[in-house]
Parts: sequence; structure tokens; C-alpha cells
Amino acid sequence: MAEVIVHSLFTDFDINLFKSGKHYRLYEKFGSHIITVNGVEGTYFAVWAPSAKSVSVIGDFNFWLEGDHKLNVRWDESGIWEGFIPGVGKGNLYKYKIHSHHNDIKTEKADPYARRCEHPPKTASIVWEDDYKWKDSKWMKKRKDHNALDAPFSVYEVHLGSWKKKVEENKFLTYEELAKDLVTYVKDMNFTHVELMPVMEYPYDPSWGYQLTGYFAPTSRFGYPEGFKLLVDKLHQNDIGIILDWVPSHFPEDAHGLGFFDGSALYEHPDRRKGYHPDWKSLIFNYGRNEVKSFLISNAIFWLDQYHADGLRVDAVASMLFLDYSREDGEWEPNMFGGRENLEAISFMREMNEAVYSTFPDVQTIAEESTAFPMVSKPTSIGGLGFGMKWMMGWMHDTLQYFAKEPIYRRFHQNDLTFSMTYAFTENFMLPLSHDEVVYGKHSILGRMPGDEWQRFANLRLLYSYMFTHPGTNLLFQGAEFGQSGEWNFQQSLDWHLLQYDPHKGVQTLIKDLNKFYSSEPALYQKQFSGEGFEWIDYNDSQNSVLLYIRKGNDTDDDLIVACNMTPIPKGNYKMGVPRKGKLKEIFNSDLKKYFGTGMYKNKTQTVKTEPWQYRDYSVEINIPPLGMVAFKYSK
Repeated sequence: MAEVIVHSLFTDFDINLFKSGKHYRLYEKFGSHIITVNGVEGTYFAVWAPSAKSVSVIGDFNFWLEGDHKLNVRWDESGIWEGFIPGVGKGNLYKYKIHSHHNDIKTEKADPYARRCEHPPKTASIVWEDDYKWKDSKWMKKRKDHNALDAPFSVYEVHLGSWKKKVEENKFLTYEELAKDLVTYVKDMNFTHVELMPVMEYPYDPSWGYQLTGYFAPTSRFGYPEGFKLLVDKLHQNDIGIILDWVPSHFPEDAHGLGFFDGSALYEHPDRRKGYHPDWKSLIFNYGRNEVKSFLISNAIFWLDQYHADGLRVDAVASMLFLDYSREDGEWEPNMFGGRENLEAISFMREMNEAVYSTFPDVQTIAEESTAFPMVSKPTSIGGLGFGMKWMMGWMHDTLQYFAKEPIYRRFHQNDLTFSMTYAFTENFMLPLSHDEVVYGKHSILGRMPGDEWQRFANLRLLYSYMFTHPGTNLLFQGAEFGQSGEWNFQQSLDWHLLQYDPHKGVQTLIKDLNKFYSSEPALYQKQFSGEGFEWIDYNDSQNSVLLYIRKGNDTDDDLIVACNMTPIPKGNYKMGVPRKGKLKEIFNSDLKKYFGTGMYKNKTQTVKTEPWQYRDYSVEINIPPLGMVAFKYSK
């Protein structure tokens, strides 16, 4: 095998951007790149290791021996080691053997920028490139309309390893098989977007993908990178957006990963009070180091650029925002102003969002953030963090707590539901019923519902119907859409056999219809983040556990009136105040027989009466089904 040839893909401008934390396409420079130098094909390698005194590329092409292919350190004190190795090409396995100045330590590391990794538990990087030809130009041209904040946004959260498996062999579906089965299912269910739990390479299955070692490589569990591109492509060809779960908050200490990379705290913060996460026993990025910021922002841009992702759901934002997150007194150090906010992480998040939206204005970033930190989804220009949306964790907690109560007690807890409207428009909220709510003894969503079988399923249908008519966008985790009975188990497929039973089939049909209802009614999405899009008719009838409200679009003719009955006692001839004259027509009812409801409490189109009620000049008498939601619209 030939010697390493001095070669560089970096310009002085690249180096200056990298050092200043402003290089957002580092994946075009770092890592392994198949190129031709002086008429010879081979692979160029580049890695950041400022504390190294030597770096060798070891691999299946040199018997994994250190020293045969030593990289050259750049003269500009950037800490970058690089070089061209003739004859190395696509499919070759490799790692970096790094000899550190620190205590003469040697580390053997996977490439942080590798485009493909070995299937765990193997840990080598793989030289890779693909010439995938995208066929989603139609989607890409118009996706600004699909991903807009005033467009329907109903998300199906998926864990690729457990959504569906080949039952006989208990094997994962490949990316190609998912491109057929998953895409067909999501399209049939009328979801607008899919959100994938982390697909970046990770070593440990029970981490669900939240402990990453290959930030630039789709996991090899399901196939090759071009297979994942096919999955994205097929989603787009079927008018379905894709959100990727992204984890810039922490990373594992696995020997081949980013931790202690060049014998020093390179990617992680050197102070364990800022650099180690006690909950997840993992390392925390050093957000104040410019080169680390460039790495992370480049990674965000990479998935949007190279894989056509429509957005990033950013994991564990709260843990990044606060220095005292999950720490006792004395285990954290205040910031320069004496506060608990992590100023470096806040600055990083703002820069990340600015970089994403300036490059891809037609995508969304979504924060999983559980605190009252202000302006998470407000523009950075007015002091916000710059995210497009934020998960509404308070709504999720209060709503599930309410629905877990026997209906007879709900009249004492109406505030659990109405409270969300006091802060619903402080952020651009997404309502999440995610994977975190169906694990660790919390039960499935169905498993939380009280009562006999009929009541449990009616409660579930009511919960979903209320959710889809509440302001904000929606997210459901796989299995919730058909009433999965047991908790989620990442090691096995969803319980698809339940769909042979009418109650489960009914819930699935309801979700399919709710998605269609949400996407076809402008009042449910045009002003979903604005107080102008919502108005209470009555939230005070706690005795009957009834909620009445209006959802509004840009045109008053699109307004919807929603009535929810949180008890199993039907409310016949229930008098409701309405905003104007006309005829009211029922357009949705969660109690239909096709949903496993009673089918007995439908409403005929009726003329509004000039009889004042609930502080309004007009009223109408309606039927509200037991544990049901019904929606009305003025007929033209």
C-alpha cells in the first residue's frame, strides 16, 4: 500500500471559519473522501485532534497497523491532521489511531464524520459515497407550504427498529422495506409528517438511538445510506414530510466515540460539572468551544442538505439550558451573572437555528423542552432561541392526568384541561403523546384510561378528538393510533394483531379521519399558534364536565364549534350559545359506530335560535355523545 501523500481539501478561509465556529459544512472537508490526486484514485482523510503528537489511519487495507499511514498535521495550529492514501476506496474499513501528548495516551477512534459505520457491536468507520438520484423535486419545490407554521402538521413518531418486524425471523425491516410498508401506512393514515427517533449510528439498542457515536451516518441496522435516502425520497413522493430526532445534548463514553477523543476533553466540556450528565451517564458537548459548535451546526445542516430532512426535533433542550439540570447544590457552578442558565448552550442554540433557517427557510426545528424558559420558539432577533415549535409538555402532563381519573371525579378537575389555554399562545406549541409516555411503568395511552372496555376506548377516542381540536400541532407515537394495549417494547414489533378487534380498528379509523379532518379544516391550522384562532364558549360547566369552544380560520365561514363531553352520560338537548345566526351542521362525531361508538347521538342540521345563552345572542340545542366530541360548522 502506498504512502500517505500530502494533500488538503481545506482553504485558509475554511480554517478561519472552523476556528471561529462559523463553518457549517465541515462534512465537505473532514472525514473520508474518495478523490483523485495526480491521476490516482484513493481516499483523503482529515480529523481534528489538536492534542495528538501523531495520528495514523488504520484499517483493513494495512492490517490495522499503526504507523503505516501517518497523517500530516497542518502548520496553522488548527489541530487538523490530513492526508491522501492511494488505493483506499469505497467499502474499506478504518479508524484513527491517535497518540496523545497527554500522558502518552493512545486512543483508537471511529471517524466523527464517517458517512457509514459497521453494524454494532462492530465499531469501525467505512469509506463511503453514493450517487443516489433524488426524485423528490416536486416536494422540495413546494415543501415551504407543507412545513409552514400555518399549515396542518400531524406527526407520526416512529422507532424504526420496532414499528414492524419480520415476524418469522424477528428481524428489522430494511430501509427499502420501510420505504414501502411505512410510507404506505402513513399515507393511508393521513399523517402529514413522520418523525424518526434517532437514525444516526448508535452502539446500544436500549438507548433507542439517543446515545450517538456516528453523527453523520444513518444506522447500519437497516441498511446502507442510500437505502435511507430512498425512504426519505418515497415519503416525499407521497407528500409526507420527515422530521429527524437530533441529539446535540450529550454523547456516550464508548471507547470508539467522541469522548476523550485525542487524549483530552476535546468535544466534551472539561469541567465535569458542565461536561458529564448524571442521568444518562454520558458526556456533554463543550458549547463554548468554536470548533465543537461548527461540528454540531454542520451536523444539523448535513441532514437537511444531504438527506432532504424537513426538520429536526432537538432532544433534551432543557438539559442544555440549565447548569443545575438534574444536579444537587454544589454540583454546578453559576454563570458569570450568578444565574443557572448555560449561556454558552443558549448562544449555540440561537446560532444553530439561525444557520438552519437562513440556509433552509422551508424546514422546522422543534424543541423538546419541558420548562418555562421563555421565548423558545420566538425569533432570535427579539431575544428568542429561534426554534419553529416547542413540545407542550404541560398540556401532555395535565391532560393525561385528567383522563386517567374516573369520570365521576372529573368535575373537580376541569381546570386540568382549561389551564393550557392560559399559556397556549406563548409559544408555537406541538401537542406530544410521544414514546416517553408509554414506557417505564406509565402504561400505554389506552392503559391509562379508566372504566370498562367500552369506556376505555371511548375515553381514548375523546382524548384524541380533544387533542386534534386543541390549538397547536400534533404528535402521536406509533401504536397509539390503534390503541396499543401494552407499553412500548423497543425489542419487538407493535401489536398489529390487535387490529382484528373492533375497538382497536375503530380507534385507528378515528385517527385516520381526525388527520383528514384536521388537514381539511382551515380553522384547525391557519391560526393554530395564535389567540385569534381560539375562543371559549363555555369552560365553566364542570358539573357536567363539558367544554365548548370555537376554532377560527382566516375566513369566519370556516369557523368550527367543538363540544366535548368528558362523562359517560350523554347530554341530550344541551343548550349552547353560538356567535351568529344560520344553520349548524355536524361535521365530526367521535361516537360513530365505525369508531366502535354507540352511533346513537348524531345531530341533524338545525337552525340557530335567537335565544341568548352563555353571554351570546344566539343558541342551539345539541346532542353530545357519552365520552364524546362533536364538531359543528355553519352550513353555506
